[in-house]
Amino acid sequence: MAFVKSGWLLRQSTILKRWKKNWFDLWSDGHLIYYDDQTRQSIEDKVHMPVDCINIRTGHECRDIQPPDGKPKDCLLQIVCRDGKTISLCAESTDDCLAWKFALQDSRTNTAYVGSPVLSEETVVAASPPPYTAYAAPTPEVYGYGPYGGAYPAGTQVVYAANGQAYAVPYQYPYAGNSHQSPMPSFSFSGMCIRIFISQFKVK
Repeated sequence: MAFVKSGWLLRQSTILKRWKKNWFDLWSDGHLIYYDDQTRQSIEDKVHMPVDCINIRTGHECRDIQPPDGKPKDCLLQIVCRDGKTISLCAESTDDCLAWKFALQDSRTNTAYVGSPVLSEETVVAASPPPYTAYAAPTPEVYGYGPYGGAYPAGTQVVYAANGQAYAVPYQYPYAGNSHQSPMPSFSFSGMCIRIFISQFKVK
């Protein structure tokens, strides 16, 4: 961030109305900061011109102020703030006063940096991330086989091949019971009794 204008100005104190020399820096973001001296070690105050300032007076427009000894009234400058505070200043010359007036007016009407913080020259500003386009999440695909529409012969089981083709394979022992139970061979109870009876008769 760069300086728009810097230099010495006389500032009238609020209570004692005495003139004090301060160093002023006007930043490109619209902040006017003044210090005790040019070393910028101690900040006296700061004004955000686009937000805090409501009017700028120069020369004979200034109110309730007398210039310091040896200075004409055309060197006077007043910054009227929104909170009712008025900062009374005196420039080194009439030309310097006009230069400050124009610089302050420009910073007051420049709204591009409203709300921006004051940054030093060593401050690194991180770049914002590039814009991105949001994409909808892909719909998960479910793979399966539909119901087999054909008829199966009795006592057969259906086997699916890797390509999804259905094949009917006959059971060795057809069973129509619970699918979780092992198939059992079918037989006739009455036939078993007859075979047992005949075998006993042959033994005797």
